[in-house]
Amino acid sequence: MPNALQTIVRLFILATLMSPIACSPSTDSSAVDSPASASSAADASVTDAGPAETRPDQVASNPAASDRDETHWAETDAAWHAERIERLTAPEGWLSLVGFHWVEPGEHRIGSGPDRDIRLAVGPERLGLIRLDDDGVRFTPEPGVVARLKDVPLDGEILLATSADGQPDRVHFDDGQASFEALVRGGRIALRVRDARAHTRTGFVGIERFDPDPSWRFEARFEPHPAGKTLDIANVLGQLEPMPNQGVLVFTRDGREHRLETVDEGDGRLFVIFADRTNSSDTYGAGRFLYADPPDDNGRSVLDFNRAYNPPCAFTAHSTCPLPPPENRLDVRVEAGERRYTGPTT
Repeated sequence: MPNALQTIVRLFILATLMSPIACSPSTDSSAVDSPASASSAADASVTDAGPAETRPDQVASNPAASDRDETHWAETDAAWHAERIERLTAPEGWLSLVGFHWVEPGEHRIGSGPDRDIRLAVGPERLGLIRLDDDGVRFTPEPGVVARLKDVPLDGEILLATSADGQPDRVHFDDGQASFEALVRGGRIALRVRDARAHTRTGFVGIERFDPDPSWRFEARFEPHPAGKTLDIANVLGQLEPMPNQGVLVFTRDGREHRLETVDEGDGRLFVIFADRTNSSDTYGAGRFLYADPPDDNGRSVLDFNRAYNPPCAFTAHSTCPLPPPENRLDVRVEAGERRYTGPTT
């Protein structure tokens, strides 16, 4: 997609998200009677929520639906939040991102020096050479540069696994404090760069949450879609990609029914990307994420909005988050879960 058009798409998507629309139950069955083919592993990796990359802030599953003890619920909620913060602030968590660079076919000199084809925000001036061709992504470290893959020093050219392979190879450099990996986004290759010393990490000020409220915890009804159905999900880059769409979660709040489409990341859980009426004020403008357990034998799943959390894009400009689909824009204020992030420190 040309840069100008991509920018227009991004602005349109974000502007649309600022005004969520009601998600009323549909009476048109054509959406479920025309299933599309399932997307590939490479397609599933177009956003920062896919199974093809490590998610340092991946959250634990919701508590079992049978857990009705409010004291225990409060304790498990606090434990969940503590784990969430621990993963987010890990040395290679989302807060460590310092760069995202597209890689075109050919050879590219990379490093922090001004003469590099791909200039990194961290590391030696001359880190090495990246080569992209039909065989994949290859890296050759500059002579004298210590670069490691899985704690093994690199000596000569190496073929790197990308996010399309399931788990991208992460090359560490700068005394192990920094790293890069190759991602696939919309059929293109990009380098993601991390630095444990990033100010977004060292200046992290914590995340404010709405007060835990068990009234925002629902036993939702799961309505499965036909096998193979997909849902088009846009990301902040302006790319639109299909993701496996298992079904829809239906819950009732104050006598009103709401529906949320789920997508499958390959781990069995139900992943929800949603927007609501708080996005223009109290919560992140591009929506929030939420996981639910797979439905039980009765087709029920716990949907706990107290565990709604900010996507990586709320903390860094170097991630490629998915955006809520139109079906998941709730015409209600979800005053539960994480609030808008205000950091880092100056």
